[in-house]
Amino acid sequence: MAIDQPLVPQPGDQTRIHNIGYRNYNGPRLGRAYARRSLYSMSLRGSYGLGRSVKSKVLPMLLFVVMCVPAAIMVAVAVATKAKDLPVDYTRYAIIMQAVIGLYVASQAPQSVSRDLRFKTVPLYFSRPIETADYVRAKFTALASAMLILTGAPLIVLYVGALLAKLDFADQTKGFAQGLVSVTLLSLLFAGIGLVIAAVTPRRGFGIAAIIAVLTISSGAVSTLQAIADAQDATSAIPWIGLFSPVTLIDGLQSAFLGASSAFPGGVGPSHAEGVVYILAVLGLIAATYGLLIRRYRKVGL
Repeated sequence: MAIDQPLVPQPGDQTRIHNIGYRNYNGPRLGRAYARRSLYSMSLRGSYGLGRSVKSKVLPMLLFVVMCVPAAIMVAVAVATKAKDLPVDYTRYAIIMQAVIGLYVASQAPQSVSRDLRFKTVPLYFSRPIETADYVRAKFTALASAMLILTGAPLIVLYVGALLAKLDFADQTKGFAQGLVSVTLLSLLFAGIGLVIAAVTPRRGFGIAAIIAVLTISSGAVSTLQAIADAQDATSAIPWIGLFSPVTLIDGLQSAFLGASSAFPGGVGPSHAEGVVYILAVLGLIAATYGLLIRRYRKVGL
């Protein structure tokens, strides 16, 4: 009958057990504000592919160039022909380029949030000293800032070109300021809508298709209904129909209060009283999208 023998260390055995212990962290604790700023910075950089692969940079940088090139061409024409004004008002530029803006938000909103949902990293964010509101604010403001860069850069090109062409300084400065107000509201509205749709699904492709569909269908439906109303001489209904599309919301608001010409059929923009409804609708939608994101991430972060 075999008897178990105790294990005896073999000659030359160098096995050691080291008690390295743990040391307390005595450095600065940066807290929620630093974490929120870091998440904002990372998300903003990611919206243009910075810090990511070359492939991720192609589309956002291409769209940025596409947004700025027409403005540069307009400036060159104005300087060469010694025009007395720019071919396009500052407030009209984003409306004309709405397809590029829609494509940008459709591509970057899912990039900002869908991957976190797909790879289930959202709870990891909340294990750090940030809360649901911090995550949502960082993502919302980052995408809105990225869109403001996209829509504001061509306005700067137009403004600098107008000054180089020696156009009236006061008029150009006023128009430039009105244009900045318009694209700021547009950036907040589109960012909120894009993030709400993208946060519904972890599939980036589904998010892109859904955002494009919502922006395209709503704009096309509103334009069609407005054209029908104009053909039937129901011009009083045209401003109210414009409340049902993000692009026409911004168009109606700026035509009512920012001195912009309206793109509505027949040039019939909302009155000042109707413009108040437009302001309330825009601000209400921005607040609603923020609230929906807070509600969504309270569930996701569990």
